[in-house]
Amino acid sequence: MLVWNCHVKMTGIIVEFDWWSFSQYFFIIGLSANEEDMIMNLGNSLFHARKKCGMSQEEVAEKLGVSRQTISKWETNETVPDIYQAKKMARLYNVSLDDLIEFDIEMREIQEVIEKSSEQVEDKIDWTNAWGKKYPILLKYQEDVNIPNYAHRISGMLDELKQEYQYSELDAMLVLKDILYHVWKNRKKGK
Repeated sequence: MLVWNCHVKMTGIIVEFDWWSFSQYFFIIGLSANEEDMIMNLGNSLFHARKKCGMSQEEVAEKLGVSRQTISKWETNETVPDIYQAKKMARLYNVSLDDLIEFDIEMREIQEVIEKSSEQVEDKIDWTNAWGKKYPILLKYQEDVNIPNYAHRISGMLDELKQEYQYSELDAMLVLKDILYHVWKNRKKGK
């Protein structure tokens, strides 16, 4: 089995490897800052994915045919798993390889809540009040904003989406909400 010993440096990552096995694997030299961050976060992603499955390092090690210390080194970024071991872990943790590499426990939990919620449950939730705890403006803007003016303009945009693209009422709302989110996100980035 190939084990990569990685040392992050200003110029990238130096990878020690078995030349005989090289043709089966890949390595990257001269990583950008974002790629270095990805490598540094890989261990954290592996740790959270394992914990989410309720497995110990020993259990994962046994199923992958490696030592517990190897799992520990992967999770602390001392080494990284080869592509075959990473694929096995992804299957073991029931996530795609991409999701395993960028595993975000909060996003995973949010996705599970979304998948499990029904329309009946969603209708019972006062989203303004729920989000208002984090964003108080949602609880008090009604006093200041000319809501009918904005509601009329937004209603017109919803009607345009429905007519032009034959969207349902719900689809038009979701599309408009997504467009608004991306406009806000781009403004936040200064674009």
